[in-house]
Amino acid sequence: MSAQVSHSIVVNADATTVFDVLADPSQHPLFDGSDSVKARMGGPPRLYLGAQFSMRMRWGAPYVIKNTVVEYGEDRCIAWRHFARHIWRYELVPQPAADTARTEVTETFDWGPAPLGLAYSRTGLVRRNDEAIRSTLQRLKVLVESRVVTPQ
Repeated sequence: MSAQVSHSIVVNADATTVFDVLADPSQHPLFDGSDSVKARMGGPPRLYLGAQFSMRMRWGAPYVIKNTVVEYGEDRCIAWRHFARHIWRYELVPQPAADTARTEVTETFDWGPAPLGLAYSRTGLVRRNDEAIRSTLQRLKVLVESRVVTPQ
């Protein structure tokens, strides 16, 4: 059985523009499709491999979660995890286009490394995150594309 769920979307922007949003934790509440990420609490303004950052969250009740960046490839991939050890990963693949920059963005929720991962499906966490990923990618697309300046 697979221990991850992924979805992809094509964003009409170059990979650098998309990555800049993903690597800035203050932007995460703007595109979070779960509506649980509320604000950056601490950490660097731009993420890097090994960076730790804290986010104010709300899922039923408010809490703060500390994440660590565990994968990082500038303009290609960024992933983080917290104490439960499941991983949130974003992979970017530039798409060939004749007239505009386009990037395929894949978001993955990977619970394989989580010690309690076997319980994720039974508790509804996998289904919830599957739905949130779809919403997150749509929000990310709108956010990034609203910032792209198209030559006239």
